[in-house]
Amino acid sequence: MTPSLTFLGAAGTVTGSKFLLDTGEARLLLECGLFQGLKELRLQNWAPPPFDPASLQAVILSHAHIDHSGYLPRLARVGFKGPIYCTTWTADLLRIMLSDAAHLQEEEADYANRHGTSTHQPALPLFTVDDAENALGLVKPVAVNTPVAMGRGVSARFIRSGHILGAAIMEVRVGDLKVVHSGDLGRYGVPIMPDPEPVARADVLLVESTYGNRLHPREDPAAVLVAAVQRAVEHKGWLLIPAFAVGRSQEILYALRELEKAGRIPSLGVYLDSPMAIEATLIYARHPEEEDPGTGPFIPRRFHLAKSVQDSKALNDVDGPLIVISGSGMATGGRVLHHLSHRLPDPRTTVLFVGYQAAGTRGRLLRDGARTIRIFGEEVAVRATIMASDAYSAHADQGEILRWLKGFHQPPRMTYIVHGEPDAALALREKITQDLGWPGVVAEAGATVPLR
Repeated sequence: MTPSLTFLGAAGTVTGSKFLLDTGEARLLLECGLFQGLKELRLQNWAPPPFDPASLQAVILSHAHIDHSGYLPRLARVGFKGPIYCTTWTADLLRIMLSDAAHLQEEEADYANRHGTSTHQPALPLFTVDDAENALGLVKPVAVNTPVAMGRGVSARFIRSGHILGAAIMEVRVGDLKVVHSGDLGRYGVPIMPDPEPVARADVLLVESTYGNRLHPREDPAAVLVAAVQRAVEHKGWLLIPAFAVGRSQEILYALRELEKAGRIPSLGVYLDSPMAIEATLIYARHPEEEDPGTGPFIPRRFHLAKSVQDSKALNDVDGPLIVISGSGMATGGRVLHHLSHRLPDPRTTVLFVGYQAAGTRGRLLRDGARTIRIFGEEVAVRATIMASDAYSAHADQGEILRWLKGFHQPPRMTYIVHGEPDAALALREKITQDLGWPGVVAEAGATVPLR
């Protein structure tokens, strides 16, 4: 049988990463992400998987972000019992991320049932804490650059991608065929994380395209963050930063500390209001070997942890100026929704988005200028000032993706562009085919392609 690859997610969108690799000897799922954003995407999380979960030999993960790992509890719920391979640091992060995602699912279902905000009666979680624990019991940590066998003639290896702690490029060998998936590529020369490592060869390459149609700002990367802090000071208001708990929260804490040291911003109270971000920050601190040398601690001078729900609610009584970093990064759930509901109508509030906002998320709607936003079943007026910066993105931009691609010693036989919205994926394909002269195709959702 000719090996084949089926694009089950992150094709035409940035979420729901899942690629089914059928070698003829083994069936491997590369990534196991949750769809986020648009309703038609989120509904796919509830559909039966288009393969028998029990037929999978293994799942291989590039990193712990929910759009790459968040479907694991559901997969375990519907019959998968094989190993889940990832790096050691990803395994550490999965413990907090999958458990947190399950708690959110249960809390949202409970809230919907108590307040009658769901069209389904009763509202059910997509997966439970028990499902998350079952999935975590299948995780098999693997050292980077160490091949692991996954069946006759099939092996995989993880190579650092520099995106977040533990993030990796995946190299899968099927006999003499080499399939490489970039995962989420990190950036070059940024604090905390090392640069993406080069890969010499691939027969078939999957490359992400989140920022495939743009370049990150080359001017002062901290300019927008400084301006947001200054506005909070001038208006004696909140600076609310929705941030991904893993990666972005730690980078923003580090940036605030460095700006304080340089005298570019005053020392304000900084509250980290995300149990997952708090735990992730501790994991980052335990793994300095994975960080850029000299990164040092993440902590600004006046740093506070909002560990409990009561701590988070107590922030409602704290007057500005202050800075609150809270999850989730796209405002799709979590504690930040309560803060947005409370603070968006206040013109003294500044909201700063520091990461990619997928289509259909509240973050994208706010970034695009929405004057009202629906939160907890109610329309909330937006009188706050909304700001955004891509300078702190953990994703490579178009130029950085091309820089990584130029590290290959020869062109892959085929390059599939994944993990990007249509405009970004098409733009990157044009750059790859025109600038590099490589064959490239934008992956189509549901399509199956032969690998030989």
